[in-house]
Amino acid sequence: MPQTTNSPSPRKIVLAYSGGLDTSVILPWLKERYPGVKLVAFAADLGQGDELRGIEEKARASGADEVVIKDLRQEFAEQFCFPMLRAHAAYEADYLLGTSIARPIIAKHQVEVARATHSDAVGHGATAKGNDQVRFELTYMALAPDLRIVAPWKDTTFELRDRESAVDYANKRGIPVEQSKKKIYSRDRNLWHVSHEGADLESPANEPRDDLWIMSVPVSKAPDAPQYVEIDFEAGNPVAVNGSKLPGHTVIAQLNELGGKHAVGQTQLAENRLVGMKSRGAYETPGGTILYEALKALEQICLERDTYHYKQLVALKYAELVYNGQWFHPLREALQAFIDHTQIAMTGKVKVKLFKGRATTASVTSPFSLYDPNLASFSMEGYDVTAARGFIDLFGLPMKVAAQVKRW
Repeated sequence: MPQTTNSPSPRKIVLAYSGGLDTSVILPWLKERYPGVKLVAFAADLGQGDELRGIEEKARASGADEVVIKDLRQEFAEQFCFPMLRAHAAYEADYLLGTSIARPIIAKHQVEVARATHSDAVGHGATAKGNDQVRFELTYMALAPDLRIVAPWKDTTFELRDRESAVDYANKRGIPVEQSKKKIYSRDRNLWHVSHEGADLESPANEPRDDLWIMSVPVSKAPDAPQYVEIDFEAGNPVAVNGSKLPGHTVIAQLNELGGKHAVGQTQLAENRLVGMKSRGAYETPGGTILYEALKALEQICLERDTYHYKQLVALKYAELVYNGQWFHPLREALQAFIDHTQIAMTGKVKVKLFKGRATTASVTSPFSLYDPNLASFSMEGYDVTAARGFIDLFGLPMKVAAQVKRW
């Protein structure tokens, strides 16, 4: 359960540590809040690159007694991002869930670290107004209901009420942070995406600035010539790029590089947070956007109509579950079984065109294609042209009867 002011002090806390502003100030705050507590800073390498440089030294300088860093890139890609890809999940049409899908794997391994270090508590630096607090804590509850949850932003003694005060707190204690009061964007980066929130983005009246993007170039600087990339799929999973077999995290990394050069995957939206308010953010998901487009093309030729249409309905609920932090919910796991059954025949090659911010299918082939050129052609040769008459008569009968009643 979450820590309250009346609860006994935790002995040892494993903090989900990113090295960013929020978690950097929380380490020393926890030392002050719980005298004698031992702190384990857990950092998950999900493909955030240079952000992890020097993170162990930084964590120890900020108050960590132990530091654990795990390279989770391949697991993140193949066991979290790809199942979500197979579902074709997108929250409110535009958000490809890059932050949402990262929290369950971080919290899962945080729990494992807690067990290995004999800790009695886990903690996070998510604010009390955001979605991440829910995502972390639901995962803790699902995997380790016995562990105490320490959430400083929900502690009434926590004096840091905004990012500006957090910057002041860090400066007074000599904690190095990249953010300043002039550069206050809240960013979350991993292999799948980069999110940007705060500052001028908080007003939907402001267009995202060209210098906002860090994983991709602005559309205005994208090349004037298109580039093509070919992706191989096996049972709904991308396994090769331009003919080279690659592990999942390398597939995403290569597509990020290619898509980023062409400004693919940039979006901004005012989304509905789980906790109730609307929040405006900008997202970069170049590789993910390419993969979503490619798998969609494969499904269009390989998936039977009724199953395809129902899967689209399932994708809406699946996206909601991921967004709400319910990755380990029995319903998500049950929906995954349905989704993965639909992907058995999703094997083939897709060529995607990258150009001026867009990823569009150029060609798709599969040994399991249901597309019959003879049936699809305009030629009536070999087709029973009389079959449609009876079908239309019966299919339209309810509408015909309703129309007759209206005339009365």
